[in-house]
Amino acid sequence: MSTFLLPGDAVGSIDHYMASDGGAGIRRAHALGRDATIEVVSRSGLRGRGGGGFPTGQKWAGVAQQTGGRRYLVCNGAEGEPGTFKDRALMRANPYQLVEGVVIAAFAIDAAEAFICLKASFQREIELVTHAVEEFQSTGLCGNCTVTIVAGPDEYLFGEEKAMLEVIEGNEPLPRWLPPFLHGLFATAPQLGWQSTEPRVDELPEQGSNPTLVNNVETLSNVPHILARGADWFRSMGTAESPGTVVTTVVGDVIAPDVGEVEMGTALCDVIDAVGSGLTPGRTVKAVFSGVANAVITAADLDVPLTYEGFRAIGSGIGSAGFIVYDNTACMVDAAYRFSRFLSIESCGQCPPCKLGSSAITEHLERIETGTGTDQDLSDIARWLDHVTDGSRCYLATEELVMVTSILRAFPEEFADHIATGKCPHPRRPMPKLVDLTGGRAHYDESFWRKQPDWTYAPSEQDVDR
Repeated sequence: MSTFLLPGDAVGSIDHYMASDGGAGIRRAHALGRDATIEVVSRSGLRGRGGGGFPTGQKWAGVAQQTGGRRYLVCNGAEGEPGTFKDRALMRANPYQLVEGVVIAAFAIDAAEAFICLKASFQREIELVTHAVEEFQSTGLCGNCTVTIVAGPDEYLFGEEKAMLEVIEGNEPLPRWLPPFLHGLFATAPQLGWQSTEPRVDELPEQGSNPTLVNNVETLSNVPHILARGADWFRSMGTAESPGTVVTTVVGDVIAPDVGEVEMGTALCDVIDAVGSGLTPGRTVKAVFSGVANAVITAADLDVPLTYEGFRAIGSGIGSAGFIVYDNTACMVDAAYRFSRFLSIESCGQCPPCKLGSSAITEHLERIETGTGTDQDLSDIARWLDHVTDGSRCYLATEELVMVTSILRAFPEEFADHIATGKCPHPRRPMPKLVDLTGGRAHYDESFWRKQPDWTYAPSEQDVDR
């Protein structure tokens, strides 16, 4: 199986990286020129690995063709999707390929500046990427590209591209209305939903929208290899519509949670076995969630190929290829409650139907999960699901709608049993928001239950004891 994004031994220096053909992508890009570089990425068929799967070359071309102000590049490394650890694994294994990908993308769209955004809590990754940037700059590989590392908040919405621009500009992670390619960083043109920015000292006073390209860590990490080895090489892996490899996380009810690189098109059941070492003997898969952004995948669809079109065909989505596996001893009412609570807490409140709706749905799910629910709770959940997405600025409310609806439809008997008996025979699972993933062990965020709807944290028991 082809693996090039996750080397067996971590790349710890620029010399180590250059010895394995590092820098060849940058040299090839400069030899080709900007337009031809974008063409190579387009022909490779690389699709965004942040969840949407949008064709990368097409996205680059769209930004490169925009007029009005400067262009900027943003690398999204604010990994916060439950069950996902692949971007952090990539930065730990080889931060240099990411930096090279950033420099190539900035060159291709003629960006004035590039930003790599990570959560401040990702201290190890920040150190590794910062060191890689410094080494690239010292060797001249960055050229005239300025790369800035941004350490942002832990909020889920920091990873939303419109909210990420706000953080770079020094604001809270509150999503804007318009996408980055229309109104990007430091835009001085009149904008909808937020204030424009004063021109920077080195900019012309004319109004500009500053089109901004936002790509995920894994997406950009692929770019140097594609430029160095060619579009046909990349297309030799995966499928026609979803070429290449994908870095996937497998956690939950598996023997050894881990991150692994597989070819696109690999069956989900094989990924669970290969990356997560399968399930405990005697257990079977009950449900799989690709984060909290897509519909639940049931046991009947475990042979789905890991492609964007394959997951779309079964009514779900590949997301960031972070898979949370639940075996036949898990409670789906509890899973729905935990995921809904995560989304309701992380909702920013700019769109009242999202904040109010997700919070109300969570409260009704909690009643059912704890044995005090009635059929009226199901009716109220259905009513809120009809309105939770009204006027939403980002995809969070849609995640609530899709995820909760899919569980209700796939496991109606579990909700009925909870209401009828007032009890649940299944053990509870932790909320799979990953802090670390090493040695076949997943370390989950224990502060999840203390986080409140206003993004503050209630005191821990230890704090109260003190």
